[in-house]
Amino acid sequence: MENNNLNISAASPLKAFTKNLLKKKTPDEIIENANKINLKRTLNAFDLIMLGIGAVIGSGIFTIVGVAMVGEQAGYGAGPAVIVSMIIAMFASLFSILCYSEFTSMVPVAGTTYTYTYVTMGEFMAWVVGWILMLEYAIGNVTMASSWTGYFMELLRGFSHILPNWLVNPPVWLINDYRTALSVYSDMGLDPAVEIPKIFGVIPFCINLPAILLLFIITVILVQGIKESTKAATILVFIKLAVIFLFIFTGMFYVAPENWVPFAPGGMKGILSGAFLIFFAYVGVDAVSSAAEETKNPQRNLPIGLLGTLIACTVIYIATALVLSGMVATENINTLAPIAAAMNSIGLKKVGGIIAAGALAGITSVILVFQLGTARILYAMGRDGFFPQSFQKVHKKHGTPHVVTWLAGILVIIGALFMDLNISAELCNFGTFTNFMVICIAVLILRKTDPNRERPFKVPFVPLFPILGILLCGGIMVHGFITLGISAILFPLWIVLGMAIYFAYGYKKQRKNEIKSEQ
Repeated sequence: MENNNLNISAASPLKAFTKNLLKKKTPDEIIENANKINLKRTLNAFDLIMLGIGAVIGSGIFTIVGVAMVGEQAGYGAGPAVIVSMIIAMFASLFSILCYSEFTSMVPVAGTTYTYTYVTMGEFMAWVVGWILMLEYAIGNVTMASSWTGYFMELLRGFSHILPNWLVNPPVWLINDYRTALSVYSDMGLDPAVEIPKIFGVIPFCINLPAILLLFIITVILVQGIKESTKAATILVFIKLAVIFLFIFTGMFYVAPENWVPFAPGGMKGILSGAFLIFFAYVGVDAVSSAAEETKNPQRNLPIGLLGTLIACTVIYIATALVLSGMVATENINTLAPIAAAMNSIGLKKVGGIIAAGALAGITSVILVFQLGTARILYAMGRDGFFPQSFQKVHKKHGTPHVVTWLAGILVIIGALFMDLNISAELCNFGTFTNFMVICIAVLILRKTDPNRERPFKVPFVPLFPILGILLCGGIMVHGFITLGISAILFPLWIVLGMAIYFAYGYKKQRKNEIKSEQ
């Protein structure tokens, strides 16, 4: 009898621990909690689509399309079959976005997949997903900011006859992270140890100054208000769409069908590698749902915003890829600025210059929306008690979570100092695939655990569509793990780091919050 009592007492802490890990919040509880601290609801369906296009039509269309066609590794280029890669990525996104639409119509609050995981899988999995979302947005923004610098410097060089040389050709260490600076100096035949200045004569000093200044300005805009941020994104969206349509309707007259042969030089592995790379563009679709708490009539407008973004962006991507692959043979595509270079290759250098300027607008809008998403994830996790109370503060005048907005800006600025661009883009993709699979699983769970809840938007053909979303995203993700190097190792390490922080800090803080609420 004594042994039985010992077993029960020993099992009780473990049972309580497990119960806490699986502790869920109901949709009603989350909505009630969100209503205590009101963000301004000012966005309509058009605003959301502009935000979505602002996030999706950026570096993906101006740079990654070319990389996907040529391939990062020999034999892994999709070639003209990149349009098949886009269709695969679109369907992988479509099933997940339908699931997003169902959740956002039921639980229209900030936090996206993190919030929906809290409802269906509990506290621990919510933390893990929130941690992955921070990687997805913040690290993705590092990639965007660094790409922006490259286009910005190219634009300045076009005015070399007007601007001073120190502005057109600044030191390499002043416009690049350390790794990139090492590579550039080596390609120039210069010794990086001599060219790169050192702090205290020991620590190499490199800083991507244009990217940092841009991130600071965008953070200031985001603090001013969500409507103001959306207006800025909308202006940038119209500029880059005008540039893209200029390329499509000009370039279509220079298409040579023989450039479409061979159609898939890399075979199926090239198409799948292209789908993995192109998926980076669809990260921004998730950002639309991060603005749920600032949307008017979210039950109607959020599904329209999500699906409208996906359809519009896919059509634009496919049209651009068809023209680009028809204008330039795959082996001749410039992977750094494929669209502008294609115009230059047919003698339309002025058009190429306009496209380069449009690329700046495109990438800027992506950075703005990604930064918005990072701040809203931190805000949602802070409101749920994982972070200090200051994370919940909302600006009295602007109605924005200004503390976490500044924190998100600082985190991305720090990342821009040392992150490798290719690795950060791949890490962002792994995070997106994971979250897209999680949202599909969450819909399946809630359909079983809360079947009678009102769903203003319902995913059709459940469980087929969510399962297809899981299989498509999971398949492309596995392909990435097999073919990629450092990022395939760093992503699991990021998750392990997040788990360690949860058990060392987040779990304990939640238990302290519960004790306070009971007193």
